[in-house]
This record gives sequence, structure tokens and C-alpha cells, in this order.
Amino acid sequence: MHPLQESFRHICNWSNATRMNSNAALLTAPSPLQMTKSSNSGDAMKEMAGSTPAAGGHMMSATDPDNPQNWPVYKKVYVSVVAFAFSWVVAFGATAYTPGITGVVQHLDVTMQVAILGFSLYLLGIAFAPIITPHLSERYGRQAVYLVTLPIFAFFILGASFSHSFAALAVCRFFAGFFGGPSLVLIEGTFADVWSAQITVAYYSVLAVSSFTGAAAGPLIGGFIFAYGGWRWTQWIVLILALPIYLFGIAMPDTYPREIQRRRAKRTGTPLKLLSAQSGVTLADMFTVTFLTPIKMLLTEPIVIGLSLYVGFIFGVTFQFFISIPAVLELTYSFTVQQVGIAFSAAILGSILSTVMSMAIDFSVPHWCTKNHDGTVPEEYRMLPAMIGGLMVTTSLFWIAWTAKPSVHYLSPIFGTTLYIWGAMSIIISSISYLFDAYPPRNTLSALTAAASFRLVIAAIIPLVIIEMITNLTGAWAVSTFGFISTAFAPIPWILYLFGARLRAHSKYNPPMPASMMKGHLGRDEEMQREGMQMQGTQMQGMQDGMQAH
Repeated sequence: MHPLQESFRHICNWSNATRMNSNAALLTAPSPLQMTKSSNSGDAMKEMAGSTPAAGGHMMSATDPDNPQNWPVYKKVYVSVVAFAFSWVVAFGATAYTPGITGVVQHLDVTMQVAILGFSLYLLGIAFAPIITPHLSERYGRQAVYLVTLPIFAFFILGASFSHSFAALAVCRFFAGFFGGPSLVLIEGTFADVWSAQITVAYYSVLAVSSFTGAAAGPLIGGFIFAYGGWRWTQWIVLILALPIYLFGIAMPDTYPREIQRRRAKRTGTPLKLLSAQSGVTLADMFTVTFLTPIKMLLTEPIVIGLSLYVGFIFGVTFQFFISIPAVLELTYSFTVQQVGIAFSAAILGSILSTVMSMAIDFSVPHWCTKNHDGTVPEEYRMLPAMIGGLMVTTSLFWIAWTAKPSVHYLSPIFGTTLYIWGAMSIIISSISYLFDAYPPRNTLSALTAAASFRLVIAAIIPLVIIEMITNLTGAWAVSTFGFISTAFAPIPWILYLFGARLRAHSKYNPPMPASMMKGHLGRDEEMQREGMQMQGTQMQGMQDGMQAH
């Protein structure tokens, strides 16, 4: 048997044993049909039980022509490209600033560390987006949030470009990140709206590509812009790119199923009852879901703690490279700012390689299990790219640390960066996809919020100390320090691969799931389908109530 086939067979067999041993307690829960029969919704709920479940975990009927997953392919692609472009330009705005940091030092009379604040504050502004955006999109839909926040983002970028004091620059950069952040958050929901949950890794890979390539393009384009126009042009170029992107996306339809149903009900005058939003209804509930619960999970939930620490570290190291790589290449190899920008194309290559690998694994493992076994695939298979990526990250950090010197060709540390991004992005894709699958929807939102905000805070902090680390430890030992830390974190995906099902089964944030949901490609699809069925029943009851009222 081929080694790859043997590996897949092991994964499937391990899945069956783990599910039987670790999740036996979960099998006593009632089935969705039993839950339906025990409800008090009368005939409407009985009819709902036999209706078509929501498509791909969405709360609209699979046969509903307004369901975004039933849209024509060209429409789904258009919406996806718009979401990608909005996310890309915000990520670009973060790092386009970095080639002009020396210009900020000279023209605004501040130190290097203070000038780096303009970079870190932007990331800190984005860190608020995972907390706020779910509530905005729940109340106004995704389309409105996209089309309102990006122009405000552009307004603060314009303010940054005209700033004559660092205080003004810092404030504008923070609020540019704050209002640009929703585009980075909404792309997840937009892709989930229009594409099946069975390709979760595929759309999270595209999400990661938009962020990584946008960030990598910042110094690549910004380096040439700064060389010929000065630091203010590193902000103006963001505006120049944001304008056509906004015009391209202004016709995008809303993809949020709840908003689509609300608009349709208003247009047709049909009574509509929706289940309570997973993000909360009251201010207290919203505060709990995207603030209090994420903090609790960061402090008490092993899966969230481990992945948040690991991904936070990865993000911090990734974004400090936008400060340290220019310093190393300029001082060690006498690179110009334009040559430094070109070196960042290595990150783009790394992100592409990571996407290909993650999607190949995501397709191959479930396909093999479905074809050769009973189709049971554990959520823990999401960890496979991270298991490989962890080895890449550790290897690449020591590679970069000890080859970035005049006696070694400059291509060596640059290729090391490619390997680092390949591994780092694989870890991020795996971790987000796993958190997406590991909990029911409400706690998934809390877990993703915790991980997202935490990693952005860490990404904002580490660049502020990297110059001091290089000065005190030398570049080799500063990067080696990150290598030693990554070695400590590398076992986390392996631990979750082996014991993740057991941790989920005993988590207070993961209540027992029906036995029927334990089979199939992804348990999360079936769970959300049940919610879709409940929503259809609620809507039908609302229609009956409206007819009785008339």
C-alpha cells in the first residue's frame, strides 16, 4: 500500500476509535426528529420536520432561490472577489506604511520605535473588528457594513497622509484600522454564505491569501512609492487602490441569509419570525458573546488557549518581519528600499504554497475516508496542515537567523521567509478551520473572536520590541529566540490531533450533539442544518399567526 494511502487509512481508523471511546456520552442525545416532535410549535413544526434542511448549514431552505448558495456561479464569484479585494486593500494599508517609517522619523522628528507605532496602532484598531462586526452585520447585513466602513477607512488614510504631527498620524492610523477591520472579518461570513461548509478550508485559505498577499504587497509596492514620492505617498497609494475596489464592489448584493429574509419579508409584506441571532439580541447578550465569553475561553478552554497562543505568536512574528527584514537586508546586504520590497514577494509564494497544500489535504482525507471507510472524518483532521506547518516554521526561523549574514547569499534568508510563510499560513488556516468546527455556532463565534483579537494584539506588540531585541541580542539570536518559542508551541497541533475529540467532549462550551450528527463529513454542517430546520418552522408558525390575524 502506498505510504499516503496508509496514512489516510490510519486517520479514518483513528477517527472511528476516538469517536467511540471519547464521545460515547454524546450518543445519548435525542435526534433532531425527536427534538422536533417534542416541541410546542404544533402542525407548523411537524411540517418543518419533513421539509428540506438548510443548504450547507445556512438558515434558508436548500430550494430557496434567494439562498446565496443557489445563486449562479458568476454571482457567487463576483461577491467572493469583492470580499477578497476589500480585505486585500485593508491588509495592504497596514504594511504599505512600513517602507516609509524612516521618512516618518525624519519629517515628524520621532524615534524609530515611536514611528513603528503607526504600524502597530493600525493592527490594534483592527483587533476591535471581531468584537463589533458580528453585531453590525446581524442588524444591517454584510453589504451595508462593507459599503459604509471602507469609505471611512479611506477617509482616515487620507488624514494620515496629510498629518503634520505624529499624534495626528497615530490617531488616523488607528481609526483606519478600526474601520478597515470589518472587511477582514466579513470575508469569512461572506464566503460561508455563498459556498458550502464542506469547503471550509478552501475559503479560509482564500481568506488567508487575501490577508497575506495584501500584507506582502505593502512593502513590495510601497518601497517603490516611497523611493520616488516620500512617506506620504505610502498612504496615498492605499487610497488610489481603494477607490476602484470600492466602485467595483458597490453593486454587491447582501449575502447574509437573515438579512435577505428580512428584506424579502418587508418587500412582500409576509410575516417573518427569525430565531434569535447567535451574536446576541440585547446589549448584555452581545457583550457576553463577543467579549466576556472570549475572555473566559482564553483563560479556561484548553483548545482556545493553545491555538490562540500559537496563532498569536505566529502573527506577531509574521508582522515583526515587516520591521526586521528591511533592517537586516539593508544593513547586511546593502539592499535599497525597492529591493527590500521585491524580497517580500517570497511571502506571496509561501502563501500560495500553503493554500495548495491545505486544500489538497482537506480534499484528500475526507475523500479517502468516504470512499474506503464509513465516511466518518474527525474535526481533528483539520490539524494536519498545522502539524506540517509547525515543523516548517521552526526550521525556517533558525534558517533565517543563521544565514542572514554577508558570507551567505541573500537568497538564503529570503527562501527561508518563503518556508516560514508557508508554515505560518498553514497553521493559521488549520487553527481557524478547527475552531470553526469544534463548537456549536454561538460558542464558535466566541472562540473565533478570542483567537482573532488576541492574535492582532500580539501582532501589534511584537514589532514595537523587535528593534530593541535585535540591538541587544543581535539579529541571529533575536530570530532564534522566536525559533525556540516556536519549538515549544509546535506540539499543540499534534496534541489536538490525538486528544482534541476528548477535549471537545468534556468542554462546557460544547454541549452534547445528537448521534446522527456524529457521522458524515463535518458534524457542524448537520448541527447548523438543524438550526435551519428550526428557523423554517419558526417562519412557518409566523406565517400561520399572520394568516390567523387576518
